[in-house]
Amino acid sequence: MKSIAMLVAGLVLAAPTAVYAADSAAAPRVSLEGGAIEGRADGPLWRFEGIRYAAPPIGELRWRAPRPVAPWSGTLPARAPGPACVQNPRASSDNGGGDVGAIGEDCLFLNVVTPGLAPDSKRPVMVWIHGGALVFGAGGTPVYDGAPLARRGAVVVSVNYRLGALGFFAHPALAGEGGDPNFGLLDQIAALRWVQQNIARFGGDPGNVTIFGQSAGAESVLALYASPLARGLFHKGIAQSPYGIPSHPLAKARITATRVASALKLDGANATAADLRAVPADAFARLDGPGLSLAPGFIVGAAALPRPILTTFRRGEEAPLPLVIGNTSDDGSVAIAFGVDPAALVKKLGAARVAVRALYPRTLSDAQLGRETARDVAFTAFARRIAYLHSSRAPTWRYYYGYVPEGMRTRQTGVPHGAEIPFTMGTLDGCDCLGAPVTAGDRAVAQRTTQRWFDLARSGTPVPDDADAWPRDDRRRAVLLEIADADVVRPDFMKRRLDVFIGALKVLGAFGR
Repeated sequence: MKSIAMLVAGLVLAAPTAVYAADSAAAPRVSLEGGAIEGRADGPLWRFEGIRYAAPPIGELRWRAPRPVAPWSGTLPARAPGPACVQNPRASSDNGGGDVGAIGEDCLFLNVVTPGLAPDSKRPVMVWIHGGALVFGAGGTPVYDGAPLARRGAVVVSVNYRLGALGFFAHPALAGEGGDPNFGLLDQIAALRWVQQNIARFGGDPGNVTIFGQSAGAESVLALYASPLARGLFHKGIAQSPYGIPSHPLAKARITATRVASALKLDGANATAADLRAVPADAFARLDGPGLSLAPGFIVGAAALPRPILTTFRRGEEAPLPLVIGNTSDDGSVAIAFGVDPAALVKKLGAARVAVRALYPRTLSDAQLGRETARDVAFTAFARRIAYLHSSRAPTWRYYYGYVPEGMRTRQTGVPHGAEIPFTMGTLDGCDCLGAPVTAGDRAVAQRTTQRWFDLARSGTPVPDDADAWPRDDRRRAVLLEIADADVVRPDFMKRRLDVFIGALKVLGAFGR
């Protein structure tokens, strides 16, 4: 464990005396420890895309903690995002994340958008961690563009990290190498170390870093709060729709990895590390079938994540840093994306179905009841539980995102999983992802929501001028901000329902353990 911590801690690019040069508006340059990179101008902003933050995790470096970048000569172009990490090429676009573009195992790249390069600017830094169930997605897709937040004054970083079986893998053959099986989480930590060592050259303040993400990216935010290896690397966080789905103990992860080896035509648990590393990377993207994936959970029991996230929060051992957490009004839509029939979920409740239905309007169909129950059990109750626990450690704000775009109101009644991202990042007009023309009302909601996210990064609170506009959530008073046509403070939001679900999940051992 200690050797892993030392290895990750060693992944830094020591701060050199060189800062930056911008010979022309078309060719801004930044000098890093390994060499120089050249970005591009984008109106009033500077973009540097496809920056390596770790060595390519290929060959002998597959399933190893990220290693430092080798020095280079000359100036490398940093004008386009690097390849996305290995994944099913259709998964992101099919699930609303957009086209990830080129895909490859050499994928440990990040992107920086900044309003200025002066090293003494000390602008707030916002590091985006994409979602995708830990099996798909990329930091460089248009919906995650950092330009709107950069125009407000932030330096925005978006990150790729290893996914699927290449990112989270605990085969017995690798156990003797002493590695942590959460390679994707180690990548995120390595990227945050890169930020600490380099972001001042892009005008950012390494002492004011906010991590934020949605779905698996939000779960990653909570995992980073819980990880001993991430301490001191960030200072605030925003978790958009994290989920209360348990991560996996090492024993289960080893069983899954053994099944993966067999599916790849290797000798199951007897496959060697050399056998596994000889498998072409794209073969992992084609894996399909029951028992072959750990998605969407991490692996618990090693250095990066010694205990389950909830256990760490229950013990009060997470990083004591400000946190914004919440979910959308139709997060249960993700169940359909995973092939789960919401109506079938209700039928599986059996005798408990009557008690659950009593918590909701009786006019709901089984399908809608299933979606709302999935939303509240996996997302709304989980956000409330995390907020309750964390509020004794640091300022905590909770939200419920219910704004449906004006052009979509005849087609949808809630906000599907991930549909708030263009509003929180301000990318409405550039992502082509709304499903309807963008209206002035849509832009108004995006403006104030993006401002709240930026305010947290800038000042440590999403309401710097009027705390009553969004009171903190805590153990004494359950309260959240409902983001809709007009933002409304909601004390005791869904209290009876959430109390029932949190209590039931505690009894089942899903919460607080």
